[in-house]
Amino acid sequence: MTLDLPDVTDAELAVLQTLWDHGPSTIRQLADILYPGGKAAQYGTVQKLLERLETKKCIKRDRTPWPHVFSSAIDRETLIGWRLRTTAEKLCGGSMTPLLLHLLKAERFSDEERSELRSFLEQLRGNLSTKKDHTGS
Repeated sequence: MTLDLPDVTDAELAVLQTLWDHGPSTIRQLADILYPGGKAAQYGTVQKLLERLETKKCIKRDRTPWPHVFSSAIDRETLIGWRLRTTAEKLCGGSMTPLLLHLLKAERFSDEERSELRSFLEQLRGNLSTKKDHTGS
């Protein structure tokens, strides 16, 4: 299933990341985190960003308490996947392989990260074998 998420700006992404990292928050809490020592203008900026994200269905607003509490409606993994698919469509004719190969070649990975990648590849290999066994291929 391909999600059709609206794109988020860098400023909107900063708000989402703050919600992912700190959990549900009020406008004031978000403004204090994003703009330490900020003024009323920064509060207004965060308020506008939250309105945009709510319109895009990327966040939820709990109107029960006052002040209202905002939380993310999408998780980090969903947004990462959507952005990678969008990039693959634009740059690679929809194929994720060139993106993945580039990331693997360009980045240095710790032993722990390499182990996690190997484990994931083995898991994929096992899932493919199981599917072949069930289909008789």
